[in-house]
Amino acid sequence: MSVLFLLVSIWGALFTLNAMYPVRRNKLLFGPSFFASWMTIELAGHHLLWQGVATVVFILLGALDNWIGWVGLAITVVSWIGLLVIMRDGRRTAQRVREAMGGMHADGEGEGIPFSRILFPFHLKRRGVVREKDIAYARAGGRELKLDVYRPEELAEKHPAILQIHGGGWVIGDKREQGIPLLNHLAANGWVGFNANYRLSPTATWPEHLIDLKRAVVWIRGHADEYGVDPDFIAVTGGSAGGHLTAMMGLTADDRTLQPGFEDADASVQAAVPFYGVFDFTDRQGVNHDDFLSRFLEPMVMKAFIADEPEKFAAASPVDRVNADAPPFFVIHGDRDTLAPLEDARLFVDRLREASDEPVVYAELQGAQHAFDIFYSMRSTPVFEAVERFLEKVRRHVQEGGPEVIERDIRMEASDTERDVA
Repeated sequence: MSVLFLLVSIWGALFTLNAMYPVRRNKLLFGPSFFASWMTIELAGHHLLWQGVATVVFILLGALDNWIGWVGLAITVVSWIGLLVIMRDGRRTAQRVREAMGGMHADGEGEGIPFSRILFPFHLKRRGVVREKDIAYARAGGRELKLDVYRPEELAEKHPAILQIHGGGWVIGDKREQGIPLLNHLAANGWVGFNANYRLSPTATWPEHLIDLKRAVVWIRGHADEYGVDPDFIAVTGGSAGGHLTAMMGLTADDRTLQPGFEDADASVQAAVPFYGVFDFTDRQGVNHDDFLSRFLEPMVMKAFIADEPEKFAAASPVDRVNADAPPFFVIHGDRDTLAPLEDARLFVDRLREASDEPVVYAELQGAQHAFDIFYSMRSTPVFEAVERFLEKVRRHVQEGGPEVIERDIRMEASDTERDVA
């Protein structure tokens, strides 16, 4: 029993250690390390619970009858300390997000995190929110493209709208899998959300993914009366590849070559909120994984070689698309992200702040992995509240005019010290 306890203790401690120091370069361990790190970080309380229960059971069964069991107990205690540090990071991140957002958060403001969401984080239904599924918004590539709508039970007039773009490396993913907690939160607070599918590689070739999503925005505006949507305010959000596409949606409103057949339609967005996005297809900083370009981006997504067509890869990179006409941005990235390089997010924010006349808020989340917002956690729920408040301030800015409407409520100085705002 002591030996079994020692093995279980080591197993639990490895999860904790990997969460704090995930593998970034090893090709064999990279994938498993990411998934284990992600689940351990955002479910640290659950890991602490199962390790605690297992320890009590082993002690009752006599695991401490010899020194091997005591070694196992010592390892378990160290693992618990690590999990508590991870949980502290989550709480600290939430508080620092509130502080960074300035006037958008007051002490005690926000809905908080019900215990049921912490215990059952994958329960995604929300009272007062209606979901309408599988509505066709376009036809392309021999298939119908569909979206889901998340809206308040009672529709009024002029609800703000938001388009959610799923991630999955431009090759996998679905509207049923991502963005749902955020859309539920926004819909419960008067927004109408649209979670859209789009064509995926390798069948699709860039920029067909982006073209489909521009069609979705045009469709939303065309059906504004049906859903009580304010056609003058449509925001966009998404994570990972969806974060890349979110940034591109915000930065290419004037590029009519990305609207073939509907060049005169309005596909602009009034705010962009990319979560852990991919901002550079050229890997100019050398921070991507070795196979990102040669075995993935070139043959599957771009269908081109960067050595032959560097301009094509630059044109697909948000960091090369920054411009003075960009809408307000709220960029969110975790400092333990092993899939989307943190360095690229920082570079993108720096360049966008230099070029854009609109606010650029950057939240670098302490201890957060990729995909932290897929379900409810101590970290994700306060971030959802911060996104809502940011978007509400931007909407008021659009309605009333004048950048001071936002600037007096949000700390937005484009300085290096703001890199750690959250």
